[in-house]
Amino acid sequence: MSDPSSSLDLLMFAALIGCILLGFPVAFSIAGIAVGFAFLGSLTGAMDLSLLGALGQRVFGVLTNKVLIAIPLFVLMGMVLEKSRIAEELLESMAHVCGRLPGGLGVSVVLVGALLAASTGIVGATVIAMGLIALPTLLRAGYERAFASGIVCTAGTLGQIIPPSTLLIILSDVMSNGYQQAQYEQGKFSVETISVGDVFAAALLPGFVLVGLYLAYTLARAWLRPGDAPVALLEESTVVHAGALGAILAPVALIVAVLGSILGGVATPTEAASIGAVGAILMAGRRQGVPGRTVMAGALALGLLAIAASLFPVRLQRSDATLGDWGLGGLYAVLALVGLAVIVLSLRALLRRSLLGPALTATMTVTSMIFATIIAASVFSLVFVGLGGEQRVETVLQSMPGGPDGALLFCLALIFVLGFFLDFVEISVILLPLIVPGLVLMGHDPLWLAVLIAMNLQTSFLTPPFGFSLFYLRGAAPPEITTFDIYRGVVPFIGLQLAGIGIVWWLPRIATWLPDLV
Repeated sequence: MSDPSSSLDLLMFAALIGCILLGFPVAFSIAGIAVGFAFLGSLTGAMDLSLLGALGQRVFGVLTNKVLIAIPLFVLMGMVLEKSRIAEELLESMAHVCGRLPGGLGVSVVLVGALLAASTGIVGATVIAMGLIALPTLLRAGYERAFASGIVCTAGTLGQIIPPSTLLIILSDVMSNGYQQAQYEQGKFSVETISVGDVFAAALLPGFVLVGLYLAYTLARAWLRPGDAPVALLEESTVVHAGALGAILAPVALIVAVLGSILGGVATPTEAASIGAVGAILMAGRRQGVPGRTVMAGALALGLLAIAASLFPVRLQRSDATLGDWGLGGLYAVLALVGLAVIVLSLRALLRRSLLGPALTATMTVTSMIFATIIAASVFSLVFVGLGGEQRVETVLQSMPGGPDGALLFCLALIFVLGFFLDFVEISVILLPLIVPGLVLMGHDPLWLAVLIAMNLQTSFLTPPFGFSLFYLRGAAPPEITTFDIYRGVVPFIGLQLAGIGIVWWLPRIATWLPDLV
């Protein structure tokens, strides 16, 4: 009979899943299980408690991680856009653009979901907003209940794969650490890293692939089964209004500013996140009554300031500063004051409508949840390694039939199954640090690997019984939509998700072409 202490790592993982299924708070469950098994391992001789001395350094590393600092700003960006009801304006505008196309309203929902995904990156906010706005519209247009629920639920999850997203930020940090660890094990001490920009670039085209699959399925179903997706009778739906184009172009401009600054190397992810947060505040201010020309003037002033200051920097504290430098510095100061004045006006409008407080509260709640989980997972992974779990994972991967591809297929299947029960944050910060180094050592490209894992984790939002998007939509859906309708509606889209993963598997250049180009 084998020694029970040799299986503590497996028991630890099983105990964690059991605690989460019982409804205990996730962060406390992770940390509590880790501490409990650390002492159990010490009593049985399976672990040295002195290993926990590295815990303080790990927590400090998480709190000072320059990559993770971007998360609160991206969350604020999404919450401001969600609270200011930008989604409603977008959906109305996109419905006018799509016109009387069969299945056009469903197409509008998918496209709006993609735009909100790239604007907010917050799945919960997008699904709830779409459930409150788009789902009743689809039902009034005569869409089949399960189909309408599936479209809304799936479109909302695009915020996890289309950058910027919190998933991709967390994943870039995990993948970079795993990639470096794999290089150290190969004997390399001058190691390469993976940046957030690299992961954003790698995920962009696969995100468009998923959007294309959703659109193709929606149009095909509307053509094959017209009763499931009838033509929406919208007034003047064939006319593209200037206001509709303006409502669409504003989020697109914000997306280009954020992603363009990262992919172009102009700004770090944290700086780009601040651009997104300020842009979201300006867009919300215009929605709440600040004149459009005023908002445009502020946005142009800030844009000109960013471009000019990067091309023609001035150092007025230097003794050799010329009169031209002082003139340029004065111009920059004027641009900054104009931009600041418009930001203040937008914040004042949000405060007057009682939108800023709820946005900040929601931002703090989401950010605290994410960081608490990451810190607790640091404790968990430290104890798991101390109990010998890392060696067990490496042994399992190396013993998989089919070599590197078999090991990767096993890991993707494991992530998919865990997605039925666990959140993407828990899977990312607990499981991935254990399997990524081994997969990279087997020869898999880390960026391609990151995209496959990201698409797989996105699927976890749709898989019953604990898919988060299912719960978000259940809370926002009209009474006539049942839980079974939602479950039945997402099944075809889960199949499309798996098809998307298969496409990226067989055509890896979809994930690696843009990062190579950048």
